[in-house]
Formats: sequence, structure tokens, C-alpha cells
Amino acid sequence: MTVLEFQRKKREHEKISMVTCYDYTSAKLLAQTSVDCLLVGDSVAMTMHGFKNTLYATIEMMCTHTAAVSRGAGEKFIVSDLPFLSYRKSFTDSMHAIQLLMQNGANAVKLEGADGNTDLIKHAVQSGVPVMGHLGLTPQSVHQLGGYKVQGKTDETAAKLKHDARALQEAGCFCIVLECVPAQLAADITRELSIPTIGIGAGAETNGQVLVYQDLLGMDKSFKPKFVKTFMDGSGHIRKAVESYINDIHSGEFPLHEHSF
Repeated sequence: MTVLEFQRKKREHEKISMVTCYDYTSAKLLAQTSVDCLLVGDSVAMTMHGFKNTLYATIEMMCTHTAAVSRGAGEKFIVSDLPFLSYRKSFTDSMHAIQLLMQNGANAVKLEGADGNTDLIKHAVQSGVPVMGHLGLTPQSVHQLGGYKVQGKTDETAAKLKHDARALQEAGCFCIVLECVPAQLAADITRELSIPTIGIGAGAETNGQVLVYQDLLGMDKSFKPKFVKTFMDGSGHIRKAVESYINDIHSGEFPLHEHSF
């Protein structure tokens, strides 16, 4: 997968699949699938570190997880999130954050929002860095948005999202994630853009979809937003496996002779 393949898939009406993952073992498993793209999301702060939102992700955290994913991902295309405020500083500091992610194995970086970001996007793209945009529910702005809410529900906010999507495209983004926006609005934006869109809670008419690895595997039954579909009972299977291990210890079925030296 390359940035050119993203364009081809949109042109040929072929859906793009993206999975958010954060570690070597998960990436190694995903490398054995046909998934198009891996996202090292700043949601790592919540999913892997237990923080209450993504604002706790740092560039050091993102680099550590990007490097781990890159070691397991084989030839998969890797996008890494620029964490909170890392791209809202001086050009020098922002480009340094981008450089760190790329040198830790990212093939592209992703940032949230359009306002105040287009000059940096242009500079990064001109410097050889593919940039993915992110509009709609932008979790790094959760406090400003008043919580995790669907965006673009009014005529005014829908028009703003369309404007921002065009601005990101003009700045040089090769793709845009649309998160938690009405399906019709996401479809309209997708049709208006020449670059692909990837949805999460944005309906079926985007050019692709993204879900977090742990969410699609059903690893946390307490977290089930409307836009998530679970494809297995991961938490249940793991609990059963661990209980089987414990039972085998108690019964003497493990370890057996073949497990001993």
C-alpha cells in the first residue's frame, strides 16, 4: 500500500480498510491479513495506558508505539498520529515531531483539524511527508467540543466541515478521516473530494473504514459506542483460555512431560 494506492482505490471504487493498533504482537498478526493500512492512534493513551482521553499521549509515547508496530507490520502502510499540541508549536518544533514519527517507522502522519494547520501540512508535504487529515469529532479538542458528540448536525457546522475538507485537500493531504459525522454529510464530502475519506461513525459511503483492533475484537465489553461492530468475543475467549490454564495447573495437566526439560 502506498499513497498512490489510496488514490487508485478511490478512483476504482475499492474500499480501504484501516485498523488502529499499538504494539508489535498485534501488528505481526495484522501483517498476515489483507488490511490495507495500520494506524498508530493517539487513542493508545486510553486503550493501552488507561488514561481518560487522548490528551495524555506524548510524542515519546507515540514514537515508542510506532516503532513497535513498524517492527511487526512487515510491508503494511503505517500512519501515526501527531499527539496533542505537538503540531501547534513553532514550525521547527512541529516538523521535529513529524520527523521523529517518520524515523520511528511511520509512512505518514495524521493530524486533527484544518484551522491553523494548512501551512504546516503544505510544508510537510513539500518536505516529502504524506499527511492524513482528520475532521468531525477530533478527540484532542474534546474539551472545546463539550464531549464526544456527533459533529456537523447543523447547516452551519456541516458547511464548515465541507470547507475544512476542501482546505485539507488543497493543502496536500492524501486522505481524510471523518469521525462521528452524519452519514449523508460524510457521503457529500466524499463525493466532493478527489482524495479518499476513511470513516469511523460516518456511515457507509466513505471510501474506507477504520476501527481499533481491541474494539473490533471485543476486548472491552464496557466500551461499546454505536459506531463499533465487534467481530468476536475477545474478552470472553481470553478469560476462558486463562481459566483453562489455571485449571490445568490445579489438576496437574500442566506442565506435562513434554513441557519439561
